[in-house]
Amino acid sequence: MMKFMNILKLGILVAIVANISIAQTNAQCGKFADSPKEEDAMTAHVLYRDAVKIKDYDAAFDNWKLAYEIAPAADGKRPFHYTDGRAIYMHKFNAETDEAKKKEYSETIQRLYDEQIACYGETDGSEALLLGRKAFDMFYTLRTPYSKVKAVLEDAVAKGGNDTEYIVFVPYASIVEYLFTNEKMEKEEARQVYTTLNAIADHNIANSEKYKEQYEQSKASMNGTFAKIEDYIFDCAYFKEKLEPEYQAAPNDPAVIKRVYNKLAQKGCAKEDALMMELKGKYETYAAEENAKRKAEFEASNPAMMAKKAYDAGDYAGALAKYQEALNEVTDPVKQGEIYFSMASIEGRKLNNLSKGREYARKAAKLKTGWGRPYMLIGDLYAKGSRKCGDSFMQRCAILAALDKYAYAKSIDSSVAGDASSRISKYNSSKPDKETAFMMGHKEGSSVKVGCWIGETVKLRF
Repeated sequence: MMKFMNILKLGILVAIVANISIAQTNAQCGKFADSPKEEDAMTAHVLYRDAVKIKDYDAAFDNWKLAYEIAPAADGKRPFHYTDGRAIYMHKFNAETDEAKKKEYSETIQRLYDEQIACYGETDGSEALLLGRKAFDMFYTLRTPYSKVKAVLEDAVAKGGNDTEYIVFVPYASIVEYLFTNEKMEKEEARQVYTTLNAIADHNIANSEKYKEQYEQSKASMNGTFAKIEDYIFDCAYFKEKLEPEYQAAPNDPAVIKRVYNKLAQKGCAKEDALMMELKGKYETYAAEENAKRKAEFEASNPAMMAKKAYDAGDYAGALAKYQEALNEVTDPVKQGEIYFSMASIEGRKLNNLSKGREYARKAAKLKTGWGRPYMLIGDLYAKGSRKCGDSFMQRCAILAALDKYAYAKSIDSSVAGDASSRISKYNSSKPDKETAFMMGHKEGSSVKVGCWIGETVKLRF
């Protein structure tokens, strides 16, 4: 008996709630003909509509309010009181600076959407459309929290299906991108929204002659937003489906091959996959050609570096040729001097072309003033070639020429002073012999021209 009474009470409660809901709906859907003030409502309606048509929303407000309060649903055929009311309150919202009032206006606009949906949505099939436009206003103008906008968008898409209006795409994508990025949405849900919205867009692009262009543009904008998170929410299958048509449209374009292959590899596509194998073969061929091209360009643009490489490999003739190329490209005198010095070192020290080595060393010294190394090199070449410079006396005079170069290098460049002093100490004992010089008619301080290729004039020191 007690159980029966509880069930009876529950039934009565449900009936009461249902009646209240019906009563509320009837109240918000009241029409002109339902009110004893029908004439007043219709007069107010005509007056406010004239003001709305010229967008004088402030003048329209009082008459709209009267017409709306008497007959919210107007004549029951046209939802003017809801649509015009939203326009009037949107004007108030945009002009208001007080946050409390803006919140009040925002809630009124949303309520007017809900009332129109309740009164007209099912009869004229506008429910999904109105839900989408409500979400649009909430997102772009009313600054409604994303969680509330998302709920309306979900409802709009669920009820609209392929008839969902294109204006919801970008707001929905933006909210998904924000929520996922801030770890408030799982990737499975983000993927589902993407798939659903793109399917709606594709259906309308294929079947809606009137709005095809709008769906195309909205889809592109939406997917531009989804692109910010696609790497995190999609796997190989998605990217393969997305990128394969791009590759098939340009199967020999190296840039496309590289981009598609790298993306699919990054997303973990199997190496054994037929498309991956095809891309890999083309990519490796392209990479080899590209590397060879870049190497050739680099070598052509960096002959001095290639000269050093040839030198290290023992290809001295090749190094000289590259240094000559570098000289033809370089305009800075200091850099030219450094190149000539490298050439002098190769000619004199590696190829034993002493005279040529000295020629390049002298050019280097002229191009880079205050530089002792070219003179150190000339001194070394003189010392190296001294044994082939006539008799014993003349060979020792060649050493004097070398010592002169070391001393001069030391005097102009402190950075070579240590090496110069070391060489001077080494060759001091190889100066001419005093007795031999006297026997040949020479005395200390007299000038002697060194023979052979050196051709320098030195002052005798014993």
